[in-house]
Amino acid sequence: MSVQHTRWVLLAPATFVVLWSTGFIGAKFGLPYAEPFTFLLWRFVLVVALLLALALAMGAPWPKTRKETAHIAVAGLLLHGVYLGGVFGAIHHGVSAGVMALIAGLQPVLTAVAAGPVLGERVRVRQWLGFALGLAGVLLVVQHRLSSGATSATGYALAFAALAGITAGTLYQKRFCSNMDLRSGGVIQFAAAALAMAILAPMTEAMVVQWTPQFVFALGWLVLVLSLGAITLLYLLIRHGEAARVSSLFYLVPPTTALMAYGMFDERLTGTALLGMLVAVIGVALVVSGARGAGAR
Repeated sequence: MSVQHTRWVLLAPATFVVLWSTGFIGAKFGLPYAEPFTFLLWRFVLVVALLLALALAMGAPWPKTRKETAHIAVAGLLLHGVYLGGVFGAIHHGVSAGVMALIAGLQPVLTAVAAGPVLGERVRVRQWLGFALGLAGVLLVVQHRLSSGATSATGYALAFAALAGITAGTLYQKRFCSNMDLRSGGVIQFAAAALAMAILAPMTEAMVVQWTPQFVFALGWLVLVLSLGAITLLYLLIRHGEAARVSSLFYLVPPTTALMAYGMFDERLTGTALLGMLVAVIGVALVVSGARGAGAR
């Protein structure tokens, strides 16, 4: 194994977890100043403009058939439109970031169940144990937020829609779009998600934006760091690893988000939450080690 590959194996997953976790922070900063679908419409349009300029400047290859283009667009609708639309909508309707992270943290279990029949991947006993520990850790981290108050049924419906979107999108991306060019493919995927927001926002929202410094910062962060940085890294991880192994990283997002919230918003961590973080890390380690062991054999 080369030094470069070793560094990739060690640094890429940790970097992805940190970047992905900041999405909840960005939503918390920006949603007070714009409704969720309007917020996402601006985000997706800016990402499309940047990626299109990059793809044209670098001469990126484009899909050769309509079928290939359609597959890329569907993956984009799931990974960006459904997942992010659900996350932003759920938080807007009162679901806390911790509860949203908990629901999204169920994704590896769903991916593990579906990876066998969809992708032909085998999930071993050690990985199932890791999934169970990871889920238990997530529950411990955010359990104190579950009793924070009643949330509308709409909020929970959007949260579970986000869960379905990220699970289906991860599997669909791996199955049909694993060889897409990240520049031209990103243009297609974000354009499809932008079209969905362009339909939903006028139907359900006033589309009013307060262009405060906080909103501009949140929008810029989500465009540059999340939509360009973290999403590209996610695609690379999906391309280079099994879907079940990649999805196990999402177990670390709630603990990481909790740490960020503690540092930025002085949200206190209980002993139970710290224990949950440790359990989640152990669970992820079991899933990853199980995947590596299967690959070696």
